[in-house]
Amino acid sequence: MAGRIEDYALIGDMQTAALVGRDGSVDWLCLPRFDSHAVFAALLGTEEHGYWRLGPAYGVGEKPPTAARRRYRGDSLILESEWDTPRGTVRVIDFVPRRDSAAPQLVRIVEGVSGRVPVRSALRMRFSYGRIVPWVHKVDGRTVAVAGPDSVWLDTEVDTYGKQLTTFADFTVAPGERIAFTISWQPSHQQPPALPEPEAALTATEDFWRDWTGQCTYHGPYRDAVMRSLITLKALTYEPTGGIVAAPTTSLPEDIGGVRNWDYRFTWLRDAAITLSSLLRTGYREEARAWREWLLRAVAGDPENLQIMYGIAGERELGEVELEWLPGYEGSRPVRAGNGAAGQLQLDVYGEVAEALHLGHMTGLARNDYASLLQIRMIQWIEENWERPDEGLWEVRGPRRHFTHSKVMLWVAVDRMIKLVESGDADGPLDRWRELREDIHRDVCEKGYDKERNTFTQSYGSKELDASLLLIPQMGFLPPDDKRVIGTIEAIQRELSTPDGFILRYPTSGTEEGLDGLPGDEGAFLACSFWMADDLAMIGRVEEARRLFEKLLALRNDLGLLAEEWDPRLQRQVGNFPQAFSHVPLIDTALRLSASVAFAG
Repeated sequence: MAGRIEDYALIGDMQTAALVGRDGSVDWLCLPRFDSHAVFAALLGTEEHGYWRLGPAYGVGEKPPTAARRRYRGDSLILESEWDTPRGTVRVIDFVPRRDSAAPQLVRIVEGVSGRVPVRSALRMRFSYGRIVPWVHKVDGRTVAVAGPDSVWLDTEVDTYGKQLTTFADFTVAPGERIAFTISWQPSHQQPPALPEPEAALTATEDFWRDWTGQCTYHGPYRDAVMRSLITLKALTYEPTGGIVAAPTTSLPEDIGGVRNWDYRFTWLRDAAITLSSLLRTGYREEARAWREWLLRAVAGDPENLQIMYGIAGERELGEVELEWLPGYEGSRPVRAGNGAAGQLQLDVYGEVAEALHLGHMTGLARNDYASLLQIRMIQWIEENWERPDEGLWEVRGPRRHFTHSKVMLWVAVDRMIKLVESGDADGPLDRWRELREDIHRDVCEKGYDKERNTFTQSYGSKELDASLLLIPQMGFLPPDDKRVIGTIEAIQRELSTPDGFILRYPTSGTEEGLDGLPGDEGAFLACSFWMADDLAMIGRVEEARRLFEKLLALRNDLGLLAEEWDPRLQRQVGNFPQAFSHVPLIDTALRLSASVAFAG
């Protein structure tokens, strides 16, 4: 059985990622890319669907022991887990080396700390998300599992044996002794991958993270939390193309036991744009430049057909299928691969893309004429289409509406284009676009605002609230001291707060289809809770903002990681994990609060 979502650690190489449980079991790994089929899928099923447990040996009928301690080695993605046993202490070092041109690898090094500790490795490879049992055999002393186009090679110095369709190794480690295990993926029609060099790979991986984290320009009071979030965002970046996945997992439920289970292993323009913002504001221009290049390739000069998400190499076809053989995380079905929301109309993405390009321009990214042309083409499309309804930020699967946030973000797209023209870096009909900007602003204030309650609403003419309205002052649509902004913040606090003060995205129904066209409830959306902290700071309630922010930091797991949501009933993290859309606003709020302290000082 899989562990709690927040009990997992993330390791990765900026091309794929693995989740490692407290019991030393790798329960999720897709090879060779984030969006490839999983080789270990126990996270969404059982051990029958693939896992790799490495840790102290235990008896028949006993539960695998959980690590007494675990940590990342400094500011890196090198995981160290330690077990204290009656016979001594043992450590397992897990990491995924940056691959360059080499085969993708997962390296696990067992290190004796004290005593003599019996250790067991149990490796059960299952291809195609746990559906296919591979042919496992020996080639020149190496163990290889083959199925169709895939092969995974196991290399270790200790003896292995097969039993119950699993590859085992039993051995004992003494103090200072180190035993390495490596699995390497290779297309099955190619020659075997080169023999791994685990210790050299460990040194290179540690050097890489030391150099990368050394570029960070933030040194405020929340540095540890910010740095762990930045490392997580870097881990979610597909290095060959610059695309950024929303999360490395699929179908971890927003409502445990329910149907709100989605595949997040793709690049949402929205998530990637806000990730870019955080990276730029903390000194990481190279990632920003790579994402801009990815964007220009993905959109390919076709803003009329702008998708809300693409594959990590810019793929457009992301068809959604159900993996019926997987029982789902704690019975949460269906398990999905692909995402049907890719075909939705979400007008807000035009604003997020424009804001990201604008920020890149303002922070000194080299000018790109095609990026400016893309913005112009987007505004030309907006001129003809801004009055259309859409599915909105949250990808509702109900009918289209005139979502207030979507209109606000269209205003942002036009506003940032005007600023680009005013700076002299682009040409365009300023008077016409200024009039368009004013038309959208007036439309939102007239149709998306409830005068009686002094709050903006989720959509035109509705009474429901939506946490995305918290972005109105952050995007500059209205100043923070505007009574309508303050009224909206206070209304969301009253109507969308959980008992512990976290923020829901919007009202949902537990028994019938809610506003989003789906049954069931969901947890507090962590990004929205960070947005609330931001807004509170912006309207001068800094101490209240700080208290909320620190409550949110307390929700992180022991390694500083966050899923998408927090279930206030179960007191658990829920949703895909770790989630970029949670770590980005953590960084933004930390920067805002740090600036508030500096300003107050």
